[in-house]
Amino acid sequence: MEDALLLNQTSLVTHFHLVGLSANQKVQMFIFAVFLVFYVLTLIGNTLIVITIIYDHRLHTPMYFFLSNLSFIDICHSTVTVPRMLVDTWSEEKLISFDACATQIFFLHLFACTEIFLLTVMAYDRYVAICKPLQYMTVMNWKVCVILAVGFWSGGTIHSIAMTANTLNLPYCGPDVIDSYFCDAPQVVKLACTDTHIIEILIISNSGLISMACFVVIVVSYAVILVSLRQQFSEGRRKALSTCAAHLTVVTLFLGHCIFIYSRPSTSFPEDKVVSAFFTAVTPLLNPMIYTLRNEDVKNALNKLMGRKEKKEEK
Repeated sequence: MEDALLLNQTSLVTHFHLVGLSANQKVQMFIFAVFLVFYVLTLIGNTLIVITIIYDHRLHTPMYFFLSNLSFIDICHSTVTVPRMLVDTWSEEKLISFDACATQIFFLHLFACTEIFLLTVMAYDRYVAICKPLQYMTVMNWKVCVILAVGFWSGGTIHSIAMTANTLNLPYCGPDVIDSYFCDAPQVVKLACTDTHIIEILIISNSGLISMACFVVIVVSYAVILVSLRQQFSEGRRKALSTCAAHLTVVTLFLGHCIFIYSRPSTSFPEDKVVSAFFTAVTPLLNPMIYTLRNEDVKNALNKLMGRKEKKEEK
C-alpha cells in the first residue's frame, strides 16, 4: 500500500519549471548571445583539437590521446545543458519534462565525473613523463592507455547511474520549480516531498568526495613533479612547467565548481548560478584555448592541417 502511494506521489510531477538565469528580458537576450558564442566556439575549438590529434601522427601519444578524450567530453558536457538553455531563453514557462530532467542529470554527471577521472589520469601521465622519462613508453603503453580510458568512462557511468537512481527514487508531488537553468541532483532533490537528509549525504559522499579526493591526488602529483623539475635543464623545465600550468588551470576551474556545489548540503547560494554557468559554458571553451595557445605541438599540427586544406582549395 505504501509503495503504491509513493508511486502515485511520484507521478504527480510530470514537468519541472526552470527559473533560468534571469527574469529580465533584456538580460536574457544578452545571456543568449553570450552563451551562443561560447557554445559555438566550444564546438569549433574542441572539434579542431580532436581532428588535429587524429590527423597528425606525431600527436599519437598518450598525452594527446587523453587530450582528445577531454575535448570530446567537453563537447558533450556543454551540449547537455547549453542548447536547452538557449531554447528556453525564448520561452516564458521554461518547462522540462520529468524524463528529460532525469536524462539531463544522467548525462551531466556522466561527462562531469568522467572528466574528473580523466584529469586525474592526465596528472599521472605527466608525473610519469616528467619524473620517469626513460620508463614512460613502457609504463604508459597503448594497452595501459586503453585500460585507463575504459576505467574513467566506466567510473563516470557508475557514478552517474547511482546519482540518477538516488534522485529518481524520491517522491515528487510538488513544488516543481527548479532555481536554475538545468536539472541537477541537488536542485531536484530539494523538491522531493520527503526527508532528503540521507540522499544529500549520499550526494556529498559521492560527488563531493570524488572531487576532493581527485583534487588532492592531482595536487600531490604536481607537487612531486615540481620537486623533480628542479633537477632538470632549463629548456625541459620550461616546457614541462608550461604543460603542467595548463593542466592545473583546467583542474582548478573544473574541480573548483564540483567541490563548491557538491561538498555541501542542498542549500542554494546566490553564487550558484554564476558558478554553474561558468562550469557548463565557459570551462569547456577554456580547455581548447589553454591547451592550444600554450602547446607548440598542437599549434604546429593545427597550422599544418589548415595549410594543407588551403592548398587543396587552391588546387
